[in-house]
Amino acid sequence: MPLAINAGELFDQLRERLELRWVAGQQGASRVLESVDTVARRPSLAGYLNTIYPNKVQILGTEELAWLDGLDARQRWDTIARIIGFGPLALVISKDQVCPADLREAAEESGTPLWASPRRGHELLNHLQYHLARKLAPRVTLHGVFMEIYSIGVLITGESGSGKSELALELVTRGHRLVADDAPEFTQIAPDVLDGASPELLQDMLEVRGLGVLNVRQMFGDTAVKRNKYLRLIVHLTKPHLEPQPGGMERITGDLGIRRVLDLDVPMITLPVMPGRNLAVLTEAAARTHILRAKGVDPAAAFMARHSHFLERSSP
Repeated sequence: MPLAINAGELFDQLRERLELRWVAGQQGASRVLESVDTVARRPSLAGYLNTIYPNKVQILGTEELAWLDGLDARQRWDTIARIIGFGPLALVISKDQVCPADLREAAEESGTPLWASPRRGHELLNHLQYHLARKLAPRVTLHGVFMEIYSIGVLITGESGSGKSELALELVTRGHRLVADDAPEFTQIAPDVLDGASPELLQDMLEVRGLGVLNVRQMFGDTAVKRNKYLRLIVHLTKPHLEPQPGGMERITGDLGIRRVLDLDVPMITLPVMPGRNLAVLTEAAARTHILRAKGVDPAAAFMARHSHFLERSSP
């Protein structure tokens, strides 16, 4: 089902922050804005009054109300009728300006939510755009444990019973932070950004076989958990291959790959799970290596370049 938000929910979520007052059109609280309405459309989620490409939430600042006041009576009524006819999610008047009586009447008759706020127009625009973009952004739930390791978001995946939660518990004891266990939710908040968070039901919880459900915040303190983090790397735990794989380049470069999450390709490294291996140290090393690669430092490429240089010097 597409993500959606109605006018009443938006008002309740931003009422305190933006000091919103409901002026007229309260019967329009059930008006719904769906995420599908925001795809490949020129109008913005929120913006200043636009009668050519109407925004989903129309902000009326000083200039917009002055423009309306400059129209003659017939043009003004036609313009207000057209604004209402677009069916916006809401109209918002900034700086607690006096609401025109005809606009209030039209909003009340049509059930168009009309709000007022003491905030300036650019404050309303920034908060509304950010809030709506996050609420309606594409999102997906993945199976795994999402951690903050050395300041980057790392998703630990693998089959059931591969030791993901035990690894996460070991990483927490080593000073890293838990974001979400079992079912982290990822939201694409920008073309190249995936923001991961925990469902409210699972917040601060970690399930470890044999121990049951642990409250990481209560056990290790507030610094052991984090509310959200951007996804930068996936560490996949897998059973070791019984037979040698052709090529063997992964012995130098590591078993690197890519996993598609929504519209982004996320780097993935695969770690075989074998007795005696310290997966916590390996995961930390994977995170450090990813940070180096992001800075343009590739140890494998440097080694191969050094090897090629050595062969060139050795050849007659």
